[in-house]
Amino acid sequence: MQKRLNFVAALGLGAYFAMFPKSSNLMGPSFGAANATTLGEADPSLVVDMVMGEEDAQITMIEYASYTCPHCRSFHQGAFQNLKADYIDTGKIRFTYREIYFDRFGLWGSIIARCGGQDKFFAISDLLFTKQSEWTKGSPAEIAGNLRRIGIAAGLSQDAVQACFSDGQKAKNLVAWDKENRNADGITSTPSFLINGTKYSNMSYAEFQKILDAQ
Repeated sequence: MQKRLNFVAALGLGAYFAMFPKSSNLMGPSFGAANATTLGEADPSLVVDMVMGEEDAQITMIEYASYTCPHCRSFHQGAFQNLKADYIDTGKIRFTYREIYFDRFGLWGSIIARCGGQDKFFAISDLLFTKQSEWTKGSPAEIAGNLRRIGIAAGLSQDAVQACFSDGQKAKNLVAWDKENRNADGITSTPSFLINGTKYSNMSYAEFQKILDAQ
């Protein structure tokens, strides 16, 4: 069964900070000490969509996925590889990836994936899905360490990783961005897709082909 989006839906500011208690250093000293008086208002407009493919492609495709979702991992290791080769790399699809946060670990994965900007985002995302069964195991401290190692293996410096993990304002913006996107597009499970504005649930590559070739 696909994971249902019940985490962020009920997430208020108090619950947001409860995700990262002051006793924890998982997000770095400044993040652990963050509270409502030290962070500004959430601004989802500051979050940049991560995209690949030609700007003038006839088809726009948006994927909503979580780094902790097994169905999303299966899609990225299977159908997505064919979609990329046959449609994205050939200029037929403009593809946008949008993260969904079931839990704090999915948010942390997003922070690491975005830490290197557009240039490294999809490579780090691939690592997060490939190694999903490994980095999601252990205590919160161990999971944070696993994510740091993935970021460094992808070419990020230790200082860059620490700076990204310490940016409480960016995390707050991401949570608001996720909620705004889900509400706008009616997303209730992952992976979900918008193809030229029409919503679809997960499917086989052959089913994707039928829809895409009809556009």
